[in-house]
Amino acid sequence: MGYFIPSSIQYIVSSIQYLKTFTFATCYYSKRIYMKNKINTLWKDNMAFEATVNGFKIILDADDAVGGENRGPRPKPLTLVSLAGCTAMDVISILKKMRVVPEYFNVEVEGELTEEHPKYFHSINIKYIFRGKDLPMDKLEKAINLSQDRYCGVSAMLLKVATFTHEIVVEEK
Repeated sequence: MGYFIPSSIQYIVSSIQYLKTFTFATCYYSKRIYMKNKINTLWKDNMAFEATVNGFKIILDADDAVGGENRGPRPKPLTLVSLAGCTAMDVISILKKMRVVPEYFNVEVEGELTEEHPKYFHSINIKYIFRGKDLPMDKLEKAINLSQDRYCGVSAMLLKVATFTHEIVVEEK
């Protein structure tokens, strides 16, 4: 005797089979798809760790004063690297769509840590530095604001614990 399977359940089963073909893990909640990222951090020796991120290896270490050998960056400053990379990629992508391409673009991030443990960045300043001829300030500001307010997920996370300021420096060529 065969079983009757409603079409809605067949659709769910076929959808699940389709989703299994993706290489990233997803979580479904309230019609949103959340992508998971997975990293691996392997202890090497002393205070050194080798992290694997998107197939790339990064050595993390502490300085000599706390038992490390200074073979790589500390974890907290890498948070600032993530912020700089996230907002920089947003800004340059948005500017390209606006047909504004600076000759030079750099993002400097400075974070101030709390004094008490657990130490975290409580204030962060982002400096966007552009160089080029006749760069339209209104478009630079719009791209930065879109990154800060809408697109940069690292900013969104850090805004939960830190205050942000930013500045724009335009160097004419």
